[in-house]
Amino acid sequence: MRVLLSCLQSLKQHPLPAYDFWRPYFIGGCQEAGIEYLEVPEIDWVEGLIYSPGIELEKWRDRLWDKVLAFVRKEQDRQPVDFFLCYLYPKQVEVSAIIELQRMGIPCVNFFCDNVREFRKVPDEYRHFSLNWVPEFEALPMYQKAGIPHLHAPMPCWVPHELRTVPTTETDPPTFIGSADILRRDLFGHALQSGADFNLRGSGWQAGAESPINSDLGSRPVPELIANQISTLRTHGMRGLYHKMENHLRPLQHPVIPETRIGSFLSKSEYIRVTREAMVAIGVNRVPTAWNSDHHPLTYSRLRDVEAPMMGACYLTEWTPGLEELYDLGGEIESYRTPDELAAKLSELKRDSARRRLMRERAQKRALTDHSVANSLGRICKRLF
Repeated sequence: MRVLLSCLQSLKQHPLPAYDFWRPYFIGGCQEAGIEYLEVPEIDWVEGLIYSPGIELEKWRDRLWDKVLAFVRKEQDRQPVDFFLCYLYPKQVEVSAIIELQRMGIPCVNFFCDNVREFRKVPDEYRHFSLNWVPEFEALPMYQKAGIPHLHAPMPCWVPHELRTVPTTETDPPTFIGSADILRRDLFGHALQSGADFNLRGSGWQAGAESPINSDLGSRPVPELIANQISTLRTHGMRGLYHKMENHLRPLQHPVIPETRIGSFLSKSEYIRVTREAMVAIGVNRVPTAWNSDHHPLTYSRLRDVEAPMMGACYLTEWTPGLEELYDLGGEIESYRTPDELAAKLSELKRDSARRRLMRERAQKRALTDHSVANSLGRICKRLF
């Protein structure tokens, strides 16, 4: 089995949120599944994400997809490619190229991890793929309504074999690792107020790092304010504009988080160590979006819900629909719905070291088998062939 792989490879580091971790995940999964992977040399898949719709984006698409098709034609003469597995945003897709690849007998499968955060309906570009890999349970109705071929499979995560053990010692207190945002500050501030005991590690938690919740509307020029509202209306509709105004007029009033709860930023190696060796690794599944009010945020299962258990963490994450399909809640991982429940669950887990050990073992076994990239690729192959 040979797979052409596009997973946000780039020729240089672009000024975008982290994206380069996907490549080792997909490659590791292919290797474990016994699949040979191919990459088109000397092309930058990420570059297209920095362009707004227009001539520069069109030129990039033309250059890139011409190289892809030329590479595939040569490979087909040497040894056929079985399918194309990609992670593409809509504006990266050249529909005519996808159609041409499938005309050549190469099914095209697109993975996308932020459907519910980015879209209200499935983009037209995704209709042309043989199959769409959809990790979010909440996005399934969107794809079902559109009548587009799709497969619900976990977020693709792969960890090295040396991390596939349960740690023998717990070196850190219960810990959340991640950057600060208004929703996380609200959640954790109220959990601490309810007696929760944990640390925060990541950027933006220190005093003064938070931008004002409610900007001074009166100090901004009226034309700028009007332009911003029109832009929101065009992009996100009346719902988006309503929630934007609601967030300004009725901002979340989160408690102050004490400096004693905030740890230093973690290197990659320390990130892995703390995830594995914290008494409890805490997950958060709420995300700020224009589609939802901060008072009723969007939640969906994130990559961390697979990664942390794979590393052997004792994992406590925010409940969201579909989580019970991934794990036995209470037996493999634990979940919470409110700040008070987060505090209570942390207290329960801190008192029971035997249970923490058992949860680590069970969740890791479940994640490495049922939720592995290799397992998802096997399911994809069964659908395609």
